[in-house]
Amino acid sequence: MWGRELARSNSLIKDYGVGDGNILHLVLKLSDLQVINVKTASGEEFTFNVDRSRDVGYVKRQIAKKKGALVDSDEQEVLCNGERLEDQRLIHDICKNNDAVIRLFVRKSAKFRARPVEKNFELSIVAPQLNDKVTENRSGNEVDNKLLVPREPPDRASILEPIIVNPKIEVPLVISDLIGSTLEGLDRGHYPIRSTEGTGGAYFILDATGSKKVSVFKPIDEEPMAVNNPRGLPLSVDGEGLKKGTRVGEGALRECAAYLLDHPKNGRRSFSGEALGFAGVPPTVIVKCLHSGFNHPDDITPKIGSLQKFMDNNGSCEDMGPSAFPVGEVHKIAVLDMRMANADRHAGNILMSKGEDGQIVLIPIDHGYCLPESFEDVTFDWLYWPQARRPFSSETIEYIKSLDAEEDIALLKFYGWDMPLESARTLRISTMLLKKGVERGLTPFTIGNIMCRETLNKESVIEEIVQEALDFVLPDSSVDAFLETVSRVMDRRLDEIAY
Repeated sequence: MWGRELARSNSLIKDYGVGDGNILHLVLKLSDLQVINVKTASGEEFTFNVDRSRDVGYVKRQIAKKKGALVDSDEQEVLCNGERLEDQRLIHDICKNNDAVIRLFVRKSAKFRARPVEKNFELSIVAPQLNDKVTENRSGNEVDNKLLVPREPPDRASILEPIIVNPKIEVPLVISDLIGSTLEGLDRGHYPIRSTEGTGGAYFILDATGSKKVSVFKPIDEEPMAVNNPRGLPLSVDGEGLKKGTRVGEGALRECAAYLLDHPKNGRRSFSGEALGFAGVPPTVIVKCLHSGFNHPDDITPKIGSLQKFMDNNGSCEDMGPSAFPVGEVHKIAVLDMRMANADRHAGNILMSKGEDGQIVLIPIDHGYCLPESFEDVTFDWLYWPQARRPFSSETIEYIKSLDAEEDIALLKFYGWDMPLESARTLRISTMLLKKGVERGLTPFTIGNIMCRETLNKESVIEEIVQEALDFVLPDSSVDAFLETVSRVMDRRLDEIAY
């Protein structure tokens, strides 16, 4: 509705102001099937209905299951219009300009062996004929065709580099390793794998071996309601994002901000940004990346977006009930979300992993809707978990006391994001609330309820506090004067709640 997401399950359609003549865009997460006709070199033919989010490797595995087809999927080579397709290539990308049926040709892939010969490689290739018959010599061994291949690297089809706006920034080792492993995977020809989750374009990048995900890239032009969004969402008419108080094209900045402001336990994050943060936000950096595997409706051009380290996990918090989650793990997510006024925290964007001691570790991801310009859409799924009603530990309280919104704003500016005044105000007020709340012994549940609306049309307590402060001060009052008024109003409201 006017670019807004109707996301609150306990609200009615009419609560969003929908009336006669308004148009709702309904985005269904249904299976988008593509008909694929496959012909093998041995003459076998098959037809599949495949979800467009699947990749070529999936098709190869389905062919291998068919009786009489090539047995080993690893030995299959798939061609479309004479072009060899990598296993990671998505069906959606192949069928962009095709008819309703994709026609693929499958044959056994060539086997090769390589050994160094002075400055070159001697490459022995065994390439079967189209009828899959291999010529044999008198000894019964396969015929070797030998080629000399220079060591020169192939023409680079991908570009990846960090966007550094401040020459004083020292790129930390964890970020340089992230960029290096991502670029190596792209240079080895491994196609980005677009995620089937979410409402924007997000791509998993594989390592050099093609067997492991190393990073996630989110281009800003593929964000929800952006010009090249691959999900078919309508364009934003006024630049506002799916969540109130966010802007289309700023998701990458917010993703990076969440990492930078996730200070480590033993002190504030230094300008090198090296240490692991209190909440465990994965290392994130803004980059420029060029690859044909992204969504390019027109010409293939470099994209700017956030690059985040892929974290090994055992699924998300949607996959199991919250009762097994350690209290401290839930509280660290709560501290991050309340401080950043996260407008999109749900169980699906909290990953689960196992620590060295076998205990569950929670990993927060997807922070493109944090630090909004208003508190209207702030929402926390963990609010209804039993751990939220438990008091903060002394260690967590000390961490919260160490937070400083002014230093955070300066840190983000150092890295190149001069926050909008409204977003900076949100950070100042949410940090103030968190610190005052723990001083009074309030739990995450109580503080979180102050920040979240009970219903769509009923303002939250924090919104009421802000509005009361605005009513007290003159329109041209300074930021300090406004915050001082907010502090007085907040003290009164918190005392009413605490006592």
